[in-house]
Amino acid sequence: MSRRTTIAALVLAGAGAIVVMVGALGTAGDVGGLVAIVLGTVIAAPAARGASGGWWNLLASGAVLSAVGAVVSLANEGAGGLLALIGGVAVLVGVALGWP
Repeated sequence: MSRRTTIAALVLAGAGAIVVMVGALGTAGDVGGLVAIVLGTVIAAPAARGASGGWWNLLASGAVLSAVGAVVSLANEGAGGLLALIGGVAVLVGVALGWP
């Protein structure tokens, strides 16, 4: 995987996490941010091969927590928002650690 593709995937995931955490764009922004997180995580997966790929586990965990937070927020907005926030922070830390 090229360095440029890895950077683009990490920027996509990071931007999605920021959109979800800020929440200023409404439901459509949250859905778009969640899609960006998942796409960025999937695209960055090949770059995580090898001994230094632990950052991707954090990125993927954050993506899963963000998705679970979106589902939980349908029943309990407070708990879902907290899960989405924790997931967004995990995504941003994974992006920072995975930056080439």
